[in-house]
Amino acid sequence: MKVYRIKELLSKGREALHEEVIVKGWVRSFRSNQFISLNDGSGQNNLQIVIDYNNFDNETLKQITTASAIRIDGIVSESKGAGQEIEVIAAKIKIYGYANPDDVQETILQPKRHSLEKLREQAHLRFRTNTFAAVMRVRNALSFAVHQYFNKNGFFYINTPIITGSDAEGAGEMFTVTNLDLNDLPRDNDGIVDFSQDFFGKKTNLTVSGQLEAEAAAMGLGKVYTFGPTFRAENSNTTRHLAEFWMIEPEVAFYDLEKDIDLAEDFLKYCIQYAVDNCKEDLDFLNKRFEEEQKQKPKEEKSEHNLHEKLEFVLKNKFIRLSYTEAIDILKNSKPNQKGKFKYPIEEWGADLQSEHERYLVEKHFKTPVVLFDYPAKIKAFYMRLNDDGKTVRAMDVLFPGIGEIIGGSQREERPEILKQKMRELNINEEELWWYLDTRKFGTVPHAGFGLGLERLVQFVTGMGNIRDVIPFPRTPNNAEF
Repeated sequence: MKVYRIKELLSKGREALHEEVIVKGWVRSFRSNQFISLNDGSGQNNLQIVIDYNNFDNETLKQITTASAIRIDGIVSESKGAGQEIEVIAAKIKIYGYANPDDVQETILQPKRHSLEKLREQAHLRFRTNTFAAVMRVRNALSFAVHQYFNKNGFFYINTPIITGSDAEGAGEMFTVTNLDLNDLPRDNDGIVDFSQDFFGKKTNLTVSGQLEAEAAAMGLGKVYTFGPTFRAENSNTTRHLAEFWMIEPEVAFYDLEKDIDLAEDFLKYCIQYAVDNCKEDLDFLNKRFEEEQKQKPKEEKSEHNLHEKLEFVLKNKFIRLSYTEAIDILKNSKPNQKGKFKYPIEEWGADLQSEHERYLVEKHFKTPVVLFDYPAKIKAFYMRLNDDGKTVRAMDVLFPGIGEIIGGSQREERPEILKQKMRELNINEEELWWYLDTRKFGTVPHAGFGLGLERLVQFVTGMGNIRDVIPFPRTPNNAEF
């Protein structure tokens, strides 16, 4: 007898008729002591198991409860039920793990609709729900597509440090890593914590980005990418921020900003197309969920497109490219700005664009994905290449409908003297980044890269409104449960 994952068996359909099979999974429902709905996590659809209760003892039947784990040995038969080609007639049943119905009643495993907030409270169980299982399968597909894309295009995958002594963004929003006794901290004569006595002999943090190390790798390997966890200690309780998330960061030697934008567009379309091609059942389910969710929203907040249409919107349209300066002119003269509808009014050049501005450009003005470039130097990081005007840098952001910025990148500053000057202006310690400056001393070249938070991409592809619902165990302010 062949052991099948349920998705595999269902995909065989009538080809599997009369085959003796073994399936294992969790009971979604058990009706009339005769019909078991079984799911093993492999796909969205359940497999119907039909049993003749006269062939099984009462003790076994009592243990076939919602959420119980079972094994079925049986024969594939043509189904008489609507919406399914096949079912399995059970010959043997093995109970792996019994779930007490009273306990199930207290959890999200009971067969009824639950709020996403409730699901987050029981994050250890939400993998068993239709919505979260669908999201996780899409996340898996996108993660695979990331590696496949870069492998096909000649990139080398490198692992950058999670513990670091530098702040790549210069923002200071980092988690400190220490093995010092917090109840008896060593201090110097000025009362400042003496990190020279710490494990690494200096102050260290969880990384906010692998970019600086990836740049160093690109200076020897040409085309590299990182894909790993990053951490931000910003106290942001929003639907778009996490304290721990996964970042994809390619870096390419001999690339300028235009090639960097080309790479970002091609990469995004590849990953989204991979999900569309390989996650049809889950995206159909998530599309229905998205449409139901939109019905509950006020008219002004409703999306013009369903989930499938949003994905096609990105896949079929060439990304519009325009400078930050052009974008500011459009936003300043826009109706929402002139009528005071923006929460953050655009008054002058130099404003740091918010999600509402980015979404206006994409969803209302251009109706296509947008790439903004040449941002004011004052609102961007030290490593971005200074333009000849002395006030803008070769930065770019990719903006998507419903989400705003999904990718941020730049051509990096390869000229050592200008890089040092920018570091001095922003009070970034040259001694801490001596090794980074060193990469500009030995055969410096133009190079570029970008960062994409995996969760932002998963959020866009699945249509989920809150980023906490696209990562297994979200880490947010005041929440490190599970």
